[in-house]
Amino acid sequence: MACRNIHAATVFAFLFGMASVGGLIAATLIPQWRITRLITFNKNAKNVTINDGLWVKCVRLDGSTACLVYDKEWYSTLDQLDLRVLQFALPISILIAVFALMLCFIGMCNTAFGPEVPNFNLAKCLVNSAGCHLVAALLYLLAGALSITPSIWVIFHTADLSKKFGPLFSPDISVYLAIGSAGGMLLTSCLLFLWYCACKALPSPFWQPLYSPPASVYSYPAHSYVSPRYSSRSRLSTIEIDIPVVAQVP
Repeated sequence: MACRNIHAATVFAFLFGMASVGGLIAATLIPQWRITRLITFNKNAKNVTINDGLWVKCVRLDGSTACLVYDKEWYSTLDQLDLRVLQFALPISILIAVFALMLCFIGMCNTAFGPEVPNFNLAKCLVNSAGCHLVAALLYLLAGALSITPSIWVIFHTADLSKKFGPLFSPDISVYLAIGSAGGMLLTSCLLFLWYCACKALPSPFWQPLYSPPASVYSYPAHSYVSPRYSSRSRLSTIEIDIPVVAQVP
């Protein structure tokens, strides 16, 4: 199956990846990871709601949207282990996902606008579209796993705090936004893997581009393109990595 055209899977994967990165950035910045409600029985006083974020803390009175106390130094004095882990995990996940998004974009552009036959004068600058999408899928998988695991931990840790100190704690919107964004990255990874497996011919090696060079390519005047022998084994067998070799003609 030739995949010279941009299929819907790669387009949806790019859009899902871009939306997931945006959602994860928003979840990282929004100071609404855990809510702590302090209830008073004084009729002349109002209940207090504390919103814990990864970088700032907001203390406000019930019925008010303005922060009574806005702690900008919260990121350095944070004493909650689950949120502290997220301070490191989410930025790293965002960087990995942005790199995967760039690879996916490069692969799409090369598939849409690249020549059918590569120019061997630019052998050092050749772009393997299949390789770009494959590495992007692996990076999306890593970013999704790295962000969804500590985000789910916040839910369990919050439930544990409620058991110990009473029903004062609850997870906030950023937790679910991060989990949804991480799920979007995992879905993006699955789409790219499915695209690669469906478009890559079974007899070909694992890391080859998706094009099939014509016979004229092998009679290059200054260099000869030495084509590796493709294994007849199925993709389900041991992965092979065969790199085409450009050899000097004597």
